[in-house]
Amino acid sequence: MRIAVAPESGYSGFFLRQLERADVAEWCAYLASEPVRLQSGGNVYTEETLLGFFNGFESPGVSSPRRLAIVDAGTKALAGTVGFHSVSALDGRAEVTYDLAPAYWGRGIARAICRSVTEWAFDEYGFARVQATVLDTNARSQRVLETSGFVYEGLLRNYWKMNGKPRDFRMYARIGESR
Repeated sequence: MRIAVAPESGYSGFFLRQLERADVAEWCAYLASEPVRLQSGGNVYTEETLLGFFNGFESPGVSSPRRLAIVDAGTKALAGTVGFHSVSALDGRAEVTYDLAPAYWGRGIARAICRSVTEWAFDEYGFARVQATVLDTNARSQRVLETSGFVYEGLLRNYWKMNGKPRDFRMYARIGESR
């Protein structure tokens, strides 16, 4: 779903905008880097695979995935992406997803943007729940969620396949104010 007005990033020097097809080469480059692959279970995405996601991002459906570019305001480089997949408008639920190029790790950018985008999702879309699943070995992302107000809910055994192998994921969630 195209986003008419992107939320504030919550981190000085960075802004959010709709992710565009023109971003795919930069996105693919950092997703293919070894540090990202190690944190995310080793899946390798090609530009063709990433372009295939845009059918969902550009769909007008209320339960379509949404994806924003995280842009370094100084260099205009794609620093990462953030958005929601597994959106259920009927249930008022979405799963937040984010990635960041390794050059931007360790500064609190992911935490600030995750927090900002989650609050925006509650306000803009009226979600009752925003959840996230994280590979059980990805301690960095677990810290991002915990410091963004998400609560650990449990271990999902063999939840997703990574490189063809079932892997365990940790489930986190934030509940909206209208509970």
